[in-house]
Amino acid sequence: MGVKFEEVVKTYQSGRPAVHKLSLEVQTGELLVMIGPSGCGKTTTLRMVNRLEQPTSGTIYVNGHDVRSYNPIELRRGIGYTIQQTGLLPHMTVEQNIELVPRLLKWDKKRRQQRTHELLELVNMSYETFAHRYPRQLSGGQQQRIGVLRALAADPPVILMDEPFGALDPISRESLQTELKHLQAKLHKTIIFVTHDIDEAMRLGDRVAILRDGHLLQVATPTELAQAPQDEFVAKFLGRFLSSSQSPVASIQQLIQTGELHVLLELPSGERVVQIGDVPSWFLIDERGVLKGITYQMPEDAQRCEQTLWHEPVAVRETDTPDIALDQLALEDTSSLPVIDTEHRLTGIISHRSAIKALSNTVGRHAL
Repeated sequence: MGVKFEEVVKTYQSGRPAVHKLSLEVQTGELLVMIGPSGCGKTTTLRMVNRLEQPTSGTIYVNGHDVRSYNPIELRRGIGYTIQQTGLLPHMTVEQNIELVPRLLKWDKKRRQQRTHELLELVNMSYETFAHRYPRQLSGGQQQRIGVLRALAADPPVILMDEPFGALDPISRESLQTELKHLQAKLHKTIIFVTHDIDEAMRLGDRVAILRDGHLLQVATPTELAQAPQDEFVAKFLGRFLSSSQSPVASIQQLIQTGELHVLLELPSGERVVQIGDVPSWFLIDERGVLKGITYQMPEDAQRCEQTLWHEPVAVRETDTPDIALDQLALEDTSSLPVIDTEHRLTGIISHRSAIKALSNTVGRHAL
């Protein structure tokens, strides 16, 4: 089920369009990120999809039908919606918050409980531990996870996300971004995601739409944007070229995330599980330090480590150029890329944060 905007205009009393003749199609199963400076119209655009805002002119289609043909209440119950403040009801438990829409849709108790079980498992929160807690008993990251699960509860084909991770600390934010990518790989929802963070946009989006003053300037994949920004505004907003031969970063060492290597587990085989800094990626290395695997869920003990799904690591070499590293980072759905030496030993990581910081410092990017 896709979403289509056709010559959509939204004008408020001031007479200045908040959204100006927006034409854009979000494909079924696509995660489209909308980004731009404050006041560019991205949140207004999002809210017009579920009729929290009404367009002044133009048409918005969901599943090929004009949204104005739906009853607004029924439309909203069929579209997932999550915001920065989570919107969790403080007097309801985690389970009651998650099952709110299914209850309105008159799902029976057994089906609601089963759905809550399934969703909590998706984000590694056990039903027994968390279902009967209240929002105040959760961390900020856990609250945001429940907000996302509530949006997924009735299995809607379309989900709207308005800066859902914006209020979180960098570590929690990066962890939730990784979880969202993994969820989307499993569920294939049509997601429109609003953010003001270019790092988040480039990491999450199948495509990224850049808006300014209500106008859509460019929509493309992260790689296409990085390699061919449409104009100077887009180039500056992107922090210049993330993956171009004109990259001003002179050495791959400038891109590497600083931080101590922590040994979390030592296995009987001589292998070790390590983490570098606070990036939510864990690496399996052998006794010589050779990189063997990567995971995004921290193994808690040696037994669970053997059951952990270790991914074949995509790494960059210390001898690679910065452009190769940046291009690989733009292509990979991961919080970080390991860096290896000529003997395949793990020597560091490059994260989205460290890359953006290096590029911003080198170019001297100004806030827009």
